[in-house]
Amino acid sequence: MARKKIAVIGAGMVGATTAQRLAERNYADVVLTDIVDGMPAGKALDLEEAGPVVGYDSHVIGVTTSEAGAYSALEGADIVLVTSGVPRKPGMSRDDLLGINAKIIKGVCEAIKQHAPNCILLLMTNPLDAMCHVALQATGFPRERLIGQAGVLDSARFRTFIAHELKVSVENVSAMTLGGHGDEMVPLTRYATVAGVPISDLIPKDRIDAIVQRTRQGGGEIVNLLKTGSAFYAPAASFAQMVDAIVYDKQQVLPCSVLLKGEYGINDLFVGVPIKLGANGMESVFEVKLSSEEQAALNKSSAAVKELVDLLPQVMQ
Repeated sequence: MARKKIAVIGAGMVGATTAQRLAERNYADVVLTDIVDGMPAGKALDLEEAGPVVGYDSHVIGVTTSEAGAYSALEGADIVLVTSGVPRKPGMSRDDLLGINAKIIKGVCEAIKQHAPNCILLLMTNPLDAMCHVALQATGFPRERLIGQAGVLDSARFRTFIAHELKVSVENVSAMTLGGHGDEMVPLTRYATVAGVPISDLIPKDRIDAIVQRTRQGGGEIVNLLKTGSAFYAPAASFAQMVDAIVYDKQQVLPCSVLLKGEYGINDLFVGVPIKLGANGMESVFEVKLSSEEQAALNKSSAAVKELVDLLPQVMQ
């Protein structure tokens, strides 16, 4: 298999950890970029020097994007992952980041369109679903090649908390979330299972409700503990799982934010739903049957996303 070229935009904690996970997979060369002078080059060199110890031949280069012509390093990238933006601080919601991050994402995605017009673009900047709309406007990419990473992360948190509750391996837990990446996300408890057994048979309803609430606030819990940043290990692992599905053409069903065109009764809005992810990006939306209550919750979550999308013209002036 020919070695892929993957670019990671943003060399902060999420971006650098993502670059590490991808380099260690040994299937791609990695370009790591950031606006901070010297930082991406320093982290890239550090990752290269880990190769002989860990056992990978991936080349990692770091580029400071404030330099003229720096984005030309993206030329030929098969996959571009965007982590740029300001992270949350304690007391902030993801929505509080709308204005400042929208302007950052617009500039980054215009450069991606110029230098890597055929890439699959994966985005992880908050507020995630609204930022996907900014990326769409900036690139004009087809929906198959513009995908937001949130549901993989939210579902991982959901699975973690279920495993903790029952003191079982996370490998036995199957669960996912739908909707926007925010406090209105929809953990699908009815489809959550442990070794094939529905969690409703194993966990009392009040404890399931507590797990759902903790999942919705999972990112904020980490922000409050760290105080000076937000989660990065699990987000980077989630990004890497998506890249694996693309590189190996797995057709893996993963919950991701994509532009819906009538699926789940939603039109022209980026919302988290399960998709088949493969070599071409989103191969198809994977539709599961929802109860009326679940559909109502998804509609509520989608409405919260639309509120932010409707604010974009105002905050980007």
